[in-house]
Amino acid sequence: MIQKFIIRENRPRLLLFFAGWGADESPFRTLRPEGADWMICYDYRTLDFDSEPLTGYAGITLVGWSMGVWAACRVMERHPGLPVTDSLAINGTPYPIDELRGIPPAVFDGTLRHLDARRLWKFQRRICGSAEAHRDFLRTAPQRPVEELTEELSAIRRMCAEASGTPFAWSKAVVGTEDLIFPPENQRRAWAGGEAEAVEETAAPHYGEALFRQYLNAV
Repeated sequence: MIQKFIIRENRPRLLLFFAGWGADESPFRTLRPEGADWMICYDYRTLDFDSEPLTGYAGITLVGWSMGVWAACRVMERHPGLPVTDSLAINGTPYPIDELRGIPPAVFDGTLRHLDARRLWKFQRRICGSAEAHRDFLRTAPQRPVEELTEELSAIRRMCAEASGTPFAWSKAVVGTEDLIFPPENQRRAWAGGEAEAVEETAAPHYGEALFRQYLNAV
């Protein structure tokens, strides 16, 4: 896992953001949460997490997006002592490869088997929801090689097959009703089990600059 500070000004609070599969910091650099340092995590070929840079923060707001919801759950299992005071899951679930509560396995495995530059472009088009939003996204799209992204998908597939520990309890889950990656109905089912204290729906695609400005800038 890669951990990068976007803002590191020794503020008392930290926004700890777990991005989705295939991400890096590029699409998120313009977001400026008020009054908090900001670390982004991505590249889930491993879930090795260094908690040392987080010592000293009085409170941590945890945000997971897409596959980052699952990754954050696994990290929190291993680091239960982190001072998380608030948490938000956006367009993802703790069950990322699941017929009824995540991405259907056939869809995930098809992406894993056939990923190439053309299919990655199509995936990015789907997360944005519209051609105009996709054009904007491409200006700051992650620049990671397809081979690396295939390794990441394969690692996620393997780790999802492993048993997890105690489920992490999220403060809120946000379901984008126009999400074409994590079906909204599957998200609703995933959160129906009580793993989020509140569930909010919003008319948004899987990825959207306005979506992140609404929730991350408010931290």
